[in-house]
Amino acid sequence: MLPYQRHLKPYARRLRRDMTDAEHRLWQCLRRKQLDGVQFYRQKPIGRYIVDFYGPAVDLVIELDGGQPFTVEGRARDRLRDAFLASQGLRVLRFDDRQVLLETAAVLEVLLRAIRERRG
Repeated sequence: MLPYQRHLKPYARRLRRDMTDAEHRLWQCLRRKQLDGVQFYRQKPIGRYIVDFYGPAVDLVIELDGGQPFTVEGRARDRLRDAFLASQGLRVLRFDDRQVLLETAAVLEVLLRAIRERRG
């Protein structure tokens, strides 16, 4: 199990309860091992971060971005976050909310390809 900061658990629970429309849409496609049999968890604490979706069997993190990552500060924070996650052996895939909502099938195809690559 990857290390995480315990004080993040209540916040992660709240994020699970208050998912965005895009998170909800993607979760409906990921839950119950629907995508190539891979178990995903939502709003999972890893280190000092809470990732949107995490598939431990393939060391894959999926992040959905709303408006904030498109600022200079948001991109800088994402780079630090992604670097930490990569240092833990995780691959991070990022999609913006609009992609998930309007191009769900294309997003799932990218995810499926990544899962199969990670499996070798």
